[in-house]
Amino acid sequence: MARVVVTGGSGKAGRAVVNDLVTSGYEVLNVGISPHPRDGAQFLTGDITDMCQTISAFEGADAIVHLAAISAPRLRTPEVTFQINNTSTHNVFSAAATLGIPRIVWVSSETTLGSSFERQTPLYELIDKPHTLFLESSYALSKVLSEEMALQFHRWNGTTLVGLRFSNVVEPQDYVRFAEWQDDVSLRIWNLFGYVDAHDFAQSCRLGLEADLLGVEAFIVAADDTVMKQSSADLMAEAFSGVEVRELPHERARLLGIAKAKRLLGFAPAYSWVDQIS
Repeated sequence: MARVVVTGGSGKAGRAVVNDLVTSGYEVLNVGISPHPRDGAQFLTGDITDMCQTISAFEGADAIVHLAAISAPRLRTPEVTFQINNTSTHNVFSAAATLGIPRIVWVSSETTLGSSFERQTPLYELIDKPHTLFLESSYALSKVLSEEMALQFHRWNGTTLVGLRFSNVVEPQDYVRFAEWQDDVSLRIWNLFGYVDAHDFAQSCRLGLEADLLGVEAFIVAADDTVMKQSSADLMAEAFSGVEVRELPHERARLLGIAKAKRLLGFAPAYSWVDQIS
């Protein structure tokens, strides 16, 4: 049984990740500010912006899943978001290197790709990792810097680091809200109409631990469809007329490119909002 430390395992995405790992047979230690009651997972109160606490929490771990962060723009001031996210991620990477922990899965963000697309439209649909980055917040900047930190920590220490540029995470109770924006494309244009079910996000974290990878890789993680009933081609025509539309895999296909995650991680999103509310 592998021992995995999950930072921020009591948050919205973290709860699903902890449950998935425990169910899959991992020994899990959830490190954070507040506990999440889940049988089979240990909890340790800890502040990972403090290096000593981070090293202490990681002792004996085989791998780390780093989820703890200010989780979106505008939750805190830009400077606080930037400081907390960068400090915590640096501490996680550094503590793992100090202790010889060989693999880290951590959360980056879809915001690195340009969300909310107010000043810069996407260059093409099916946005993927090679797409030019258009950063619109200190939150997005902190995530891009975490990816650069990952490259350097791998170069220094040989750690394998798997970054997940995750879309808007939703839980079962969130699906009832999807009806609210069906008549107004502008309400979900901010992230190219993307989302990911918490169960599928948890799957991507576990696959990040298990995949046959070395070095540093970043993956977009999203559902296989959009949040809208309209076809994806019609959405692009209405929201971003003139933007190149490549061949879509199906009529309501997601506009965030997850092909790399499917190919290298074996990611297979199983949840669609249409199935949840029908």
